[in-house]
Amino acid sequence: EEICYPEVFRKLIALSLNKMWRDWLGCVFKGLKRNDMTEIDLEQEKTQWGDKLTAEQFSICRLKSTEAPFTGKYNDCKTVGIYHCICCDNPLFDSETKYDSGSGWPSFWLDLPGSSVDEHVDNTYGMRRVEVTCKVCQAHLGHVFEDGPAPTGLRYCINSAALNLKEK
Repeated sequence: EEICYPEVFRKLIALSLNKMWRDWLGCVFKGLKRNDMTEIDLEQEKTQWGDKLTAEQFSICRLKSTEAPFTGKYNDCKTVGIYHCICCDNPLFDSETKYDSGSGWPSFWLDLPGSSVDEHVDNTYGMRRVEVTCKVCQAHLGHVFEDGPAPTGLRYCINSAALNLKEK
């Protein structure tokens, strides 16, 4: 299949991110195929979320990229509270279920009751994973793996940039 770099992606990367991020995200965006997101879709996303989100938050939540490990503000956070979706403020995870997985991203062993997140099979980059999105606005949050601690055995590996912590 032919790989497509919509002009808006190039502008977003070039204007908003430093060289290291451009190089890293360039590799991420190479996985996008022509029909994954059109320039019109991207422009609609940018119009809806552009004023609310930073360039990094937009890239992660709306374009499904990933922040570099060990760089997110909530990776080592021990503050007690509820983690909300940065896009729509939907409550997602309680800090009581957060743990240090050593992965470099905030990790939780359970989402909030009431199905605050959706899960989707993700076969990108030659891997089979389960993507986690916000149930309300469909923002990309991260992935869930079956290598977490008891009692669930789950590890919700979530991008800090997709979260907003509200202290209890």
